[in-house]
Amino acid sequence: MNNRSVSITIALMFISIGLNAQSTASFTDSRDGKSYKTVQIGKQVWMAENLRYKFSESTISFKIESYGCLYYYEEALKACPSGWHLPSDAEWTKLTNYLGGEKVAGGKLKETGTSHWQEPNTGATNESGFTALPAGQDGDRKYGSGFGQEGDWWSSTKCHDYDGCYFIRVLYYENNDVERSSKHSGVSCCNISVRCLKDK
Repeated sequence: MNNRSVSITIALMFISIGLNAQSTASFTDSRDGKSYKTVQIGKQVWMAENLRYKFSESTISFKIESYGCLYYYEEALKACPSGWHLPSDAEWTKLTNYLGGEKVAGGKLKETGTSHWQEPNTGATNESGFTALPAGQDGDRKYGSGFGQEGDWWSSTKCHDYDGCYFIRVLYYENNDVERSSKHSGVSCCNISVRCLKDK
């Protein structure tokens, strides 16, 4: 092996180590005493679990300990504890880009195996430590569409200059993708998961 090959191999090892050796910690929400694993991915610190805070009677909390709550947008915007916030579309994009882009980042974000994700849970390595789970989305006050097959998360950013439309991120059991999509706000539509991002 020549010097150039050795240098490339070492560089790739450090890139791999840098991604796999993320800094982990924990955080306790003083509002209800629930504790969350946290993980630093690049320069961002994320909760490594879906938010479980029951913000109001409208918050959907079926299987809360495993999958977290599902929130409509107006709840999601206010649900993160002090020192944390609902990530913007740009902050989600920063995470995705750090993990290699939309076509590969999904596998690095998803929990491995099929205890929660439906088979085949394509490409799931969870090497980021994000441990994404497939709580799906709801439109009729119970866990419904996509449960076990997809994870959906709010961003705080309005889409297309249209009132009531906000960007989200979606992961699927059948591919490695991170899809940038959109949902409408409102208590009667589209309750989905929240991941809080630590304030800078």
